[in-house]
Amino acid sequence: MKSSDFLLLCRSVRFGDTDAAGVMHFHQLLRWCHEAYEESLEKFGVSPADLFPRPGLNLELLLPIVHCSADYLAPLSCGDPLAIQLEPRLLDSSSFEVSYRFNSAGLAVANACIRSVCIKAINRKRAPLPAPIRRWLAAAAVTD
Repeated sequence: MKSSDFLLLCRSVRFGDTDAAGVMHFHQLLRWCHEAYEESLEKFGVSPADLFPRPGLNLELLLPIVHCSADYLAPLSCGDPLAIQLEPRLLDSSSFEVSYRFNSAGLAVANACIRSVCIKAINRKRAPLPAPIRRWLAAAAVTD
């Protein structure tokens, strides 16, 4: 599988993503980042149940977000197309970050970065990243 198959995602700005002025509300960008991350993992073949808590499922490892940042370069309005390019990067054996590049009609409109650390659920101590994340990161590091 080429990394472009699971690291480039497309969507459109929806009316519910905008504020009263009809411009994308600032917090939507980080929500889109997480949705793109989840979709990328799914396209790569990682089940959400393997990584994300849900009722009745106690996971041994958790991946809390420990840092996020965003730069807004141009406004987005309802109906605008979005191409979201993910650039995952391993930081060490227990952490990684994903940089996001948002483009609309060929124009750079935003950049963001989200960093996660793997911890054991039982004691909240750092732990090695789970195998599905390591595989996803390794595949992302391979150039097409």
